[in-house]
Amino acid sequence: MNRRQTIPKHLRYTINDFNRQFPDDDSCLEHLKEQRYPKGVALCEKCKRERKHHRVSGRPAYACDYCGSMISPMAGTIFDHSATSLRLWYYAMYLMASTRCGISAKQIQRETGVTYKTAWRMFKQIRSLLGDDDKLEGPATVEVDEMYVGGRTKRLHAIEKPKTTVIGAVERKGGRVIARVADDAKKPTVHGFIQEYVLPGSVIFSDEHPSYDGIAGPHYRHYRIRHQARVYVAGSKKQIHTQTIEGFWSLVKRGIGGVYHSVSKKYLQTYLDEYSFRYNRREQGNLIFNSLLQRVSERADSPSARDRGMNVVQ
Repeated sequence: MNRRQTIPKHLRYTINDFNRQFPDDDSCLEHLKEQRYPKGVALCEKCKRERKHHRVSGRPAYACDYCGSMISPMAGTIFDHSATSLRLWYYAMYLMASTRCGISAKQIQRETGVTYKTAWRMFKQIRSLLGDDDKLEGPATVEVDEMYVGGRTKRLHAIEKPKTTVIGAVERKGGRVIARVADDAKKPTVHGFIQEYVLPGSVIFSDEHPSYDGIAGPHYRHYRIRHQARVYVAGSKKQIHTQTIEGFWSLVKRGIGGVYHSVSKKYLQTYLDEYSFRYNRREQGNLIFNSLLQRVSERADSPSARDRGMNVVQ
C-alpha cells in the first residue's frame, strides 16, 4: 500500500527537481549570479557605477559590458577560493536542507567522491550561514528549558568529561526556536538568556529548576510544571507544559547521537544553528533548500576588491 504524500505539492522539491534546475556548474553559477546581481547588473569597480555584466567564456566570471573588468559571483561567499565543483556545493546544501535529523560529512564523501576533509569543510562552511541572532517575536507564549549534551560517565581508567549546557526557548505560536550553548545553567546565565532573546510582556513556561526563580515580575509572567512530581501537563486548558521545547531537544539528541555520534563543545553551536534553521522553516517543506541558497547571498561580503577578476576560482 502506498503511503500518502505528507508534503503538499507546492512545497515539494525532489532530487529530480534539483537535477533539472542545476544540471551542471554553469547553471549553479548563473543562479548565484542572479541572486547576487539580479539581471546581471553589478557595481563595476573600474567604472564606479552600476553596469550590466556578461558571462566570460571558459571562466566562472562576468565582465563589465563597458570596460571589461571582471567580477566573480563566488567571491566573498563560502565558495570563494574553493576548487570543489559548485554543483557539489549545491548538492551538499540540498542534502543538508532535505534531511530532518542531519547528514554526516562521511555520507557526503560517499555520495560525491570528495575527500572526507573536503566534505567536512563544506559542511562547516554551510553551517556558518545558518546562525540567527534575532529575538523571538513577541510578546509571545514561550517555553524555556535546558539540556545537556555529551559528557561521559566516570568509569575505571576513564576520565570524566563534563556535559555541555544548552539553553533554548521556543514560541508556541509560530514555533520559532533559539538554542544557545552556555557555560552553565545557573540563575544569572538563564536569566541573561531570557532577557536577551525573549521580549518583555511574554508568558514563560518552564520546569521547576531553581535557575528560573525570580523570572516573574514586571516584564514576564511565569508558570512552572512540576516534572519531579511526574506532572507533565497542568492548567485548566492544559497549557502549562514544556513539551514543545522538549520535542526539539529530542530531535537534536537523536540527530547528534544517530548521525554524528558526538559533537565537541567547540562546534556544538553550529550544529544547533543547523537544527534550528530547519526547525524554524519546517512549514516550507522541501523548499528549505531555497532559503539556504538565499543565505549564501545574504551573508556574502559587500562588493570590494575581493570581487574583482583576481579572485575568480581557477
